[in-house]
Amino acid sequence: MGTWTDREYDSWAETCDPLHALTQLLGKLAVALAPPEPQLQHAALRLTARGWETAPLPAPGGDGTIGATLDLRLPEAVVEHSGGGTVRIPLGPDRPVAAVVADVLGAIAALAGPVEINPAPQEVEWTVPLDRDEQHRTYDPDAVEGYFAAATRAATALAEIKAPFRGRATPVNAWWGSFDLAINLFSGSPAEPPSDDFIMRNAMDAQEVAIGWWPGDRRYPRPAFYAYAHPAPAGFAEGDLGPLGGWNGELGEFVLDDRELAGRDDPHAAAVAFGRAAFRHACLVCGWDPTLAATAEGDPPPVR
Repeated sequence: MGTWTDREYDSWAETCDPLHALTQLLGKLAVALAPPEPQLQHAALRLTARGWETAPLPAPGGDGTIGATLDLRLPEAVVEHSGGGTVRIPLGPDRPVAAVVADVLGAIAALAGPVEINPAPQEVEWTVPLDRDEQHRTYDPDAVEGYFAAATRAATALAEIKAPFRGRATPVNAWWGSFDLAINLFSGSPAEPPSDDFIMRNAMDAQEVAIGWWPGDRRYPRPAFYAYAHPAPAGFAEGDLGPLGGWNGELGEFVLDDRELAGRDDPHAAAVAFGRAAFRHACLVCGWDPTLAATAEGDPPPVR
């Protein structure tokens, strides 16, 4: 299968894009069914030991909950009802996104009642609605296995970066619009959103530092960790995070490519160090409460 850190987006784009589209199906179910939360947390998914999953969602018929999973090990889409019903739907090897969408929505209707989603894809180049998407249909199990292993390693590092912080923070979210994993740590102060766009005005109305990882896309075709602050004052880009990673002016973020981690004795520790250095720098230049910022370094420790 090769080393994931050498695998760029172009080498598995034919599988990456359909997989991304299917995560959007799960995200749109969460949007349709979950009670709204600040910073759009109700729309976030999770990366688990099986793959991408929704949280338990209120069943459309009002009886119990449903959950939807992209099980990347089998591979199947799985729809489950808290009352005990389960439907399994194959993801490949040559099934268009539209077919999976129809089967998932049909399974939910059978188990818990009909649900309507907005099928328009978001934050991607393609525009064909998910329920009519016949183009995206490739599923290469080896490529997905490599992606899942890399994403799991990244999620483990992100969880460790966040763990000691005593302020409000998100879990490791799996974001289906941008197909990335991220943690968001908040200072407790409000912030002006960068635009009046629906996502921006709801997701970025609080002062925060975001640290995440993506597998690469056409804009930046390499798997990498990233970090940014909102709002970012003048001089934010001048921070020195140490020997790994650096500022990417086109993206407006600090970036650490996975391939930079490949030769390290402890890639996990290096990824954690990058995230904590980015957070430390952001707190300093953004004027966070030093006592709160210090908790991310384990001062005081989370367990004593």
